[in-house]
Parts: sequence; C-alpha cells; structure tokens
Amino acid sequence: QGLRVLLGRQCVVPAPTAPCLVAMSKWIEEELEDGLRGMYKIGKILASTTSKWQTVDVMELEPFGKCLMIDGLLQSTEVDEFVYHESLVHPAMLLHPNPKTVYIGGGGEGATAREVLRHKSVEKCVMVDIDGDVVDFCKEHLTENKEAFADPRLELVIDDAKKILEDSDRKYDVIIMDLDDPLEGGPCYQLYTKEFYEFCKTRLNPGGVLVTQAGQAGIKRHHIVWSAVHSTLRAVFPKVLPYNQAVYSFMDEWGWQLALSDDSLPSKLSVEEVDKRIADRINGELKFLDGESWQGIFSLSKKHRQTLKEETIVMTKGTHRFMHNTGLTVAEKEGAK
Repeated sequence: QGLRVLLGRQCVVPAPTAPCLVAMSKWIEEELEDGLRGMYKIGKILASTTSKWQTVDVMELEPFGKCLMIDGLLQSTEVDEFVYHESLVHPAMLLHPNPKTVYIGGGGEGATAREVLRHKSVEKCVMVDIDGDVVDFCKEHLTENKEAFADPRLELVIDDAKKILEDSDRKYDVIIMDLDDPLEGGPCYQLYTKEFYEFCKTRLNPGGVLVTQAGQAGIKRHHIVWSAVHSTLRAVFPKVLPYNQAVYSFMDEWGWQLALSDDSLPSKLSVEEVDKRIADRINGELKFLDGESWQGIFSLSKKHRQTLKEETIVMTKGTHRFMHNTGLTVAEKEGAK
C-alpha cells in the first residue's frame, strides 16, 4: 500500500479546561490486524527507492531508531532487529554439530547473513534474494551489515530462492528461510508448503537443519500461520521444534519453526551447553541469545502447546493459511481546533 504519512496533533494540556496547543508532526499508521492499528512518529526519512518488485524506505522512527520498511511495512528496527535475527539463525546453527554450508532464502537486508557468518565453522553461505535493487540499497544504508556483504564466504545470488535450490544439486548443512510472510497473492506463500519442504529436505546434508520464520505467534494469532507451518513441517521431518519470542517493534510475539532431518540429534540443550557452544563457536558477543534465554524461547505457553496438538492443517499448493495483509492507512490532515 506504500508509505503514507499522517499529519497529527500533539496536544499540550496543562489543565482539564485548557485549550489544545497544536504542533504538527509526521506519523505513520500501520494496520496490525482488523480493528487494531499502531502509530509511529517519524523523525526523519533517510532514503527511499523503488525497485521492480517493491518500495523501500530507511527512516528514523522515534520509538525504534533507524528502521527498514518495505512496501510501507515495518521490517526491522535498530532497537530490536538483533532479537529477530539471533532467534532465527543461532538455534539452528547451534543444534547442528558443525555447520559448514548454509543457504539463506531471502534476507536481503543482510542481517541474517551477518549472524550466520559469526559462526567460525562456516565455509560457505549462499544467500539468494530476488531483488538486487533492495540488496544494494541495504548495503548502502544499513551500515551494520556491511561486513557481512564483504565477507568472502558469502555468495550473493540475485534470483528466485526456490529456483536456485531446484537448479543446483548443491546440499547444505543448514537452510534458513527468511521470507516475507505468507500473504494471499504475495510472492512467498508457496514456500511454506509441504511440497517445498519435501524438496528442501533433499537439499540437506545428513543431519541437516531447516528453520523458517513463521509469522505472528502471540497468544491471539499464533493459530493462523505459526501452528500451520509447524504441522506442515511435521508431515515432512521427523522432529520439529516450535519457538517464539516477543519482538517489540512487531507489536507481538514472533514465531519460528526448526526442523531436524535426524531425530537422533539432541534437541534439548542445557543452559551450560548453550553457553559453551556460543563461546566456542561464535565470534563476538550476542546481544539477546544465551543459555537462559534459549530456555525461554522454547518454553511455550499451555495455550500454544494445545494449539499445536490440535492443529491438523498441512499447507500444500492448494491449501493455505495467510497472515493479515497489514498496511498503512490513507493520509489525513488535521488542523488546529
């Protein structure tokens, strides 16, 4: 729906009967679900571009710092992108005994590759994103990921993520799907299906691990896509580990699903073992994930566990669940009253 700006009022009211003193400011208003919207104050629009596929903005939002927005939707923010990306990448990488080859589907901003390349064992990371203009834009404006793009272990391919997997017989230790949400009419919903996961399994080395972002996973909306991705992966892989974590800028808990191709691999790690693997295998200090928080992301509420137990849908080429197609509302302008 594109980026639309709401010119709003900031009222300073010293007493109940005082007049409203108006200062104009720019806000964006995002529809989070039917009947629920969030508003964010814009500090500065830093850069914008439009590619063949999408519109991209980097801006400063007062609550979140520097933010990446695509087609008017918040993608990642300075204040908490590390929560999302550490949660996406490191559980899969740490559960694998020695990940050397990694495939990333999507991930154009470079943060997923940044976290993968912190692992000392990685020899090759293939990242495939369909939009080269957006990748170039993120290289220029998201400076925190520049080192990842310059790392010689990274092989960046501008193409369709599914096509590249199909056209090559190369296999990987870890496959990470950092895709757009499954939206009706969107470009990625076919990459959340049983058929696609069956194919991904053929592109994993023995003992390989697949992880995918799986959408909203809070107490109200986890039953829409997150639980369906879990049951779909369970139809393909012997062991699937669901997990979730609150991401402040997403205004909800977010969810991931991690699939093990070998169910003999240990899937539960102690606090001490996680901390040891992080210390031994990862360069630098993580901001979010450690042995304690690892236990937290895999500790699901009773409601979540019940939903997973009762979920029966397996998403296929003809059967889908879609997330709410959020967007920003039409601009409005308010004057002093």
